[in-house]
Amino acid sequence: MAAYCRPVLRNLFDDSPTPHIAHPPRTHRRDFYLATDGSYRPDDRGGLGVVIETRDGERVARLSMPDSVPDNNVAEYRALHLGLDVLANRAPDNARVGVLIDHDDLAANVNRVMLAGQQPGARPPYPVRVPSETAYHWRGIRARVAGFDELRAARIDSGENPAHPLANTPEEYAHVNREPDRCVLPQNDERWRAPDDDRYPPPSRADRDRSSSLAGGESASD
Repeated sequence: MAAYCRPVLRNLFDDSPTPHIAHPPRTHRRDFYLATDGSYRPDDRGGLGVVIETRDGERVARLSMPDSVPDNNVAEYRALHLGLDVLANRAPDNARVGVLIDHDDLAANVNRVMLAGQQPGARPPYPVRVPSETAYHWRGIRARVAGFDELRAARIDSGENPAHPLANTPEEYAHVNREPDRCVLPQNDERWRAPDDDRYPPPSRADRDRSSSLAGGESASD
């Protein structure tokens, strides 16, 4: 019997806020999930971590690389740039992508440009302020975001980020870089988009907040 692979990244994404974007049930589901993290240390022992999974929980790639960066902002932007480059080489252009980052401003900036890109000539709904040292990587991130059919970023806590140990102790995880390249596509499961499946949408931060406000005898209508 095949072992069931728990979709760790999908679960984390479902339970995390996406800055500037609500969680409509029909648009929340992704085909691929990407978690990245970058670490900065004054002794030049920082690193980059990347984890990619399909919606079914199949691992596509893991990377753990030492890196020397001037500050934490550059580390975070560089890690996402790397992760999106890897994903772009493993996923079709029409993929819907969920990104998990523990850097608030970066997650917000990604969603801003994604929203603006949905309408030609539109400007981001909120100003995008990017640290000057990250300009090169930000251009690469924007190009990759535009290359996917749909992408949104969720903000997670550092302690929950699966890419965090890969970035912070690359000397301990060098073996993951020797894992064979994989081009894994999500399983063609008709239940994923079946109409009845929408009766049980993934957890939405907006829905949970709304439910709590209706406590005290009042219930939400269908």
